[in-house]
Amino acid sequence: MTSSHLLVDSHCHIDFPDFSEDLDGVLERAAENGVAYLLCVSVELEKFQRIKALTQVHDHIFSSIGTHPNSDCLQSGEPQVSDLVEGSLDRGVVAIGETGLDYFRSKGDLGWQKDRFRVHVRAAKKAQLPLIVHSRNAKDDTIAILKDEGADEYGGVMHCFTEDWEMACAALDLGFYISFSGIVTFRNSLDLQAVARRVPGERLLVETDAPYLSPVPMRGKRNEPAFVRYTAGFLAELRGEPAERLAQQTTENFFRLFTMAVGPNQG
Repeated sequence: MTSSHLLVDSHCHIDFPDFSEDLDGVLERAAENGVAYLLCVSVELEKFQRIKALTQVHDHIFSSIGTHPNSDCLQSGEPQVSDLVEGSLDRGVVAIGETGLDYFRSKGDLGWQKDRFRVHVRAAKKAQLPLIVHSRNAKDDTIAILKDEGADEYGGVMHCFTEDWEMACAALDLGFYISFSGIVTFRNSLDLQAVARRVPGERLLVETDAPYLSPVPMRGKRNEPAFVRYTAGFLAELRGEPAERLAQQTTENFFRLFTMAVGPNQG
């Protein structure tokens, strides 16, 4: 790949303990595989300092700030709009999240999860930053809250998308981007692959969600940003596009969505 065809891993968690022993090697392998930029996504406010430390040392690593819908907030308490907005002022923060709804791992009365989601949407509007949305088995409520809270004002991305074309269309109508992880490469992901063929190129992103969900042919191994090239390559073949074109398109999309991220030719 030439310098104009570099990739972005639009969603990873390299601050996790899974990478504590060989982070330098992980970053080196990412660079060797043409992955020029990474977005390290927050899942717990009390651990945001680990991500902040990464962005202070590495100009090519960006971050978000937020609390995952499944995260336990017993120690820090529920995030408030003011917490998220204040944290978003840190260098390298380009988004709010990840946030959203997860009805797969959380059961029972999930009013608290909806409230947490709304707090993040309101913070994104106040901070004027895009949202990173996690949605699992909750497509109707996810879209309903995004609409109700006016999330289309700053948009965002449906990360690690695994839902149907109906939800993809609803998200696209709100100005959201659709990001695919290694799941799309799995042999049994035929329905998801059908969606991936149809997403407009100008709204497409690629991610690893590392350390989870390693793509084919790396299934069973710890995922890392370098592996986003396998997902990108698979998507290019699936969509009948040159790999270089898909890399260029998804990189351009990333910097169009995350306007606070400084990329190639931006200074």
